[in-house]
Amino acid sequence: MSLTQESLMAALDGYVDPLIGRGLVAAGAVKSAETRWIGKPCITLELGFPAAGYHDTLATAVRRHLQATLNTDADVQVGWRIASHAVQKNLQPLPGIRNVIAVASGKGGVGKSTVAANLALALAAEGARVGVLDADIYGPSQPRMLGVDKERPTSPDGKRMHPILAHGLQVMSIGFLIDEEQPSIWRGPMATQALSQLLNETDWQNLDYLVVDLPPGTGDIQLTLSQRVPISGAIIVTTPQDIALLDARKGLAMFQRVEVSVLGVVENMSYHVCSNCGHHEAIFGEGGGARLSSQFGVELLGQLPLQASIRLQADGGKPTVVAEPGSDTAQRYRDIARKAAARLAYGAVGGTFPDIAISDD
Repeated sequence: MSLTQESLMAALDGYVDPLIGRGLVAAGAVKSAETRWIGKPCITLELGFPAAGYHDTLATAVRRHLQATLNTDADVQVGWRIASHAVQKNLQPLPGIRNVIAVASGKGGVGKSTVAANLALALAAEGARVGVLDADIYGPSQPRMLGVDKERPTSPDGKRMHPILAHGLQVMSIGFLIDEEQPSIWRGPMATQALSQLLNETDWQNLDYLVVDLPPGTGDIQLTLSQRVPISGAIIVTTPQDIALLDARKGLAMFQRVEVSVLGVVENMSYHVCSNCGHHEAIFGEGGGARLSSQFGVELLGQLPLQASIRLQADGGKPTVVAEPGSDTAQRYRDIARKAAARLAYGAVGGTFPDIAISDD
């Protein structure tokens, strides 16, 4: 079989990457494909999500696919370009920010802030420019988790603040502006206004993703924020136990009601890892995240362990992704980050999100 441009493009479209969920040509991932090299085509792929930890895997898989289908070796290069994606009606992406990803939970205590910090660091490790907005006005934890709780933002012009830099992230939090021991005794409208100022009066610098660590719950503040902040996608964090899942359903339904795409569910504390023997035990039950994902037609992005080191690293200002980048848990965070970014770029694997009818009952 002679190699032609048509046969090459057909073969590339026949490879369905698990993160993209469709053929490379159909996904618009083939930037160029040239057959002018005798016996060895030259292919450049451009993904819609950062893939520093994945591009070699994809390039190898594509070369093997072409060897099997066309009996030819190929030079395959993989890059990425992150575009802005759709937000809620009547809202526009913010200056300096291509995409806002909200990390939410129906209730507190499920490790949402730890997941948000590590997710942001994982996206950065994959090659994106990432910021973190700590939207938990009443209990800001990102400054401590990212090791910059003693920092204070500057404002050279008196109008806009420079974000604090932490482990390569641009970070803003009410925690930078008040004393750590000072409680935020604010009513809902005051808290919402404070968050709006943090978001809009920070001089974000060319971010691919702004990860917003939302307050737990689905009350007035969360609903107002989800309506006013241009969100490209949301991630729901839960634990496997039934009580957490009940509240997680409310959070997921809230985003669908305001027409924010839910990128998927992260099941935190899926199992406990014994620090002495390494035994895994499902303390909070099993399968809850998978059931929630199946019920709402979204993806289970990943499962994370209940592990002492995760807590210790976050308390110490160096979350797992930077403290132990080669660990199994850090790789789990990076897998979750890639899947979430891919869902944002290409939609759900195998189709679009189903329509879910939400009532007030």
